[in-house]
Amino acid sequence: MVMTSHSAATAANPVLRVPPASPAAAAAYFGASLAFHADVSDVAAVLAADGDPGFVVLDSRSTASWDQGHIPGAVHLPTALISEQAAALLDPAVPVVTYCWGPGCDGATRAALALAQLGFQVKEMLGGFEYWVREGFAYETWEGGERRAADPLTAPVDAADCGC
Repeated sequence: MVMTSHSAATAANPVLRVPPASPAAAAAYFGASLAFHADVSDVAAVLAADGDPGFVVLDSRSTASWDQGHIPGAVHLPTALISEQAAALLDPAVPVVTYCWGPGCDGATRAALALAQLGFQVKEMLGGFEYWVREGFAYETWEGGERRAADPLTAPVDAADCGC
């Protein structure tokens, strides 16, 4: 096979070494991703609006982690207890949005899997509790409510939203 200058350049380019998916495949993938995930800003915006958000937020971490800080109004149900307690705590007709510590933790994914296996509609909140706090949203601890300033690397400092 004779390599053209374009194919040689592509082979040396780690981004394009594997070519991008077709637009149809990309649309299917990204559409599916949005069916499985919600981001912190969207969850916060819906929870801040008046009325029923249409979903329940579930914190899948331990009690010690919950006490350290959690999203106001979230249901606390550690992943290990989902199989025995979800039916008593959650309405199967209401979608659940799970979260854990943050992007380095797959606890929310495990919780979402356990809930889906029980028949619940579920999404995972990307960024978890870490990004909830880093984006400047209020949270509760065993001592009361808290809020930190937004981290300019994760959220706009002088705007209501990031515009994405």
